[in-house]
Amino acid sequence: MQSTAISFSPSISLPKKPHKPSGSASLCRFNPLSQPLRFGSLNGSTARKINPISCSADSSSSKLNRNGWISVPSPVPEHESDGVEVRATSVPESAGEAPKSKPMMETLVLGSLFGLWYLFNIYFNIYNKQVLKAFPYPVTVTLAQFAVGSVLVILMWTLNLYKRPKISGAQLVAILPLAAVHTLGNLFTNMSLGKVSVSFTHTIKAMEPFFSVVLSAMFLGEFPTLWVLSSLVPIVGGVGLASMTEASFNWAGFWSAMASNLTNQSRNVLSKKFMVRKEESLDNITLFSIITIMSFFLLVPYAFFTEGVKFTPAYLEAAGLNVNQLYTRSLIAALCFHAYQQVSYMILQRVSPVTHSVGNCVKRVVVIVTSVLFFRTPVSPINGLGTGIALGGVFLYSRVKRIKPKAKTE
Repeated sequence: MQSTAISFSPSISLPKKPHKPSGSASLCRFNPLSQPLRFGSLNGSTARKINPISCSADSSSSKLNRNGWISVPSPVPEHESDGVEVRATSVPESAGEAPKSKPMMETLVLGSLFGLWYLFNIYFNIYNKQVLKAFPYPVTVTLAQFAVGSVLVILMWTLNLYKRPKISGAQLVAILPLAAVHTLGNLFTNMSLGKVSVSFTHTIKAMEPFFSVVLSAMFLGEFPTLWVLSSLVPIVGGVGLASMTEASFNWAGFWSAMASNLTNQSRNVLSKKFMVRKEESLDNITLFSIITIMSFFLLVPYAFFTEGVKFTPAYLEAAGLNVNQLYTRSLIAALCFHAYQQVSYMILQRVSPVTHSVGNCVKRVVVIVTSVLFFRTPVSPINGLGTGIALGGVFLYSRVKRIKPKAKTE
């Protein structure tokens, strides 16, 4: 898989042209007493007069008060709109807490995004599995998901919720391979979900780091460290152990999930090459949006020639299916499919790739556990052990990825 960026800004914007006060008016004035103050010593032998304090538009912070010993800095010029008068006000005690509240707010936003990421994943896998069990046509189901995603992307661009990109023909040609492997990756995932349990599909997909290391070494010249290679051992071993004891195991579901790993990691490698090679690179969300639309058009002819038109109400009724229920579940699955990928890129804009990888590992654990509980999938102790070892290896991989090899010194 492959974050719309959210920015928080004040709701009131002021024009850049500063307001010029008239020559006779002053910006602020502090004159609580009409008579000058006199301070005397304890015995009253000496006294000193202090004139009232005032500040005007032409006061300077570098000059002392003409008749006193207190210097008053001039107000900092601000961008104001015409007719707005700035007056001195008291500063609340909580003003100093702003720097602390900002990191707290960012943490809350990030935590909410992670929660939505996991929640959308859970709902997608549950509803998608229900649809595929009742309607075993993964190409048509995948096409419906791309169709809903394309409509959402077009709505975002039309309503200016996200900036519509300007794409050249050369860029579209470069993005085409990404769209092709993206289409295959999601298609193979749905094929696997239709054949085996959700938990087993995600256990096999835990081998994504293995394919990432191999493809990065082959096409990007990024060779793994010894720590990374060591972390792949429990991943491969855990997946093998879980596969041997999986109750729903069949080769079609297994190889579909493995093909999904290969195509998804190929997309990631191609994305790196594309983003580096292009001077005007696209952000991840824009790239994903374009790929979604292209994937829809790529899959339309294939779905028509392989599965035909089987999503019509007449066909579903003839097959004895509940049309409204199937349509509702398909729509929810498609919305969650697009939403969780959008949220994933929003998280990636805020955290490092290593942190995102750790979050993805935790997400897979959450999806496996919830799917086992919801569908009451039988899990043997050895099967659970293999799944746990594989996921532990994925977590270890995400941690050792940050270990950089020492530079060779001559």
